[in-house]
Amino acid sequence: MKKELKNPLFVMQGFPQTIISVRDAKGRNNALAVGYITNVNTNPPMMLIGIAPSWYSHHMIKENPCFVINLPEKGFRKEYGLLGSLSGAEVDKFEALQLNWMDGECVNAPILTDCPVNIECSVVDSNTLFYHELFVGKIEKVHVDEKYLDTNGRILWDKMELIGKWA
Repeated sequence: MKKELKNPLFVMQGFPQTIISVRDAKGRNNALAVGYITNVNTNPPMMLIGIAPSWYSHHMIKENPCFVINLPEKGFRKEYGLLGSLSGAEVDKFEALQLNWMDGECVNAPILTDCPVNIECSVVDSNTLFYHELFVGKIEKVHVDEKYLDTNGRILWDKMELIGKWA
């Protein structure tokens, strides 16, 4: 027998869990855990992320329209949890969590080098829908740790231990 779920919030949990990294117009980095993300186009390849306008990173994407999608492994669960609960308005998360990073090669945003997959995106469109602004990002470059690529350059997703449940 089926029962009605009374609170449908987060009924569909994204997999894998993601960290979005951004940089504001003054060069300050920030990163946050984001649950609203999906593929939205194949040619050219594009991703969609949802960021609430009240979140600190929202203004950063508006000032500098790009972001990096970082896919963390289970060993990064503590950092993932803190990135989802601390506010960049109150603390420099990169310094507080001693995050390892490098500049994006195609976009002006940081890449979290401890994550095995990083997807550089430039914003091509956005639309506010209820509580979140949805940013469509054109994929500019994908970085993958070499150990997770087969000889044909395909990602070996089954070899990664990505965070797949709420941390």
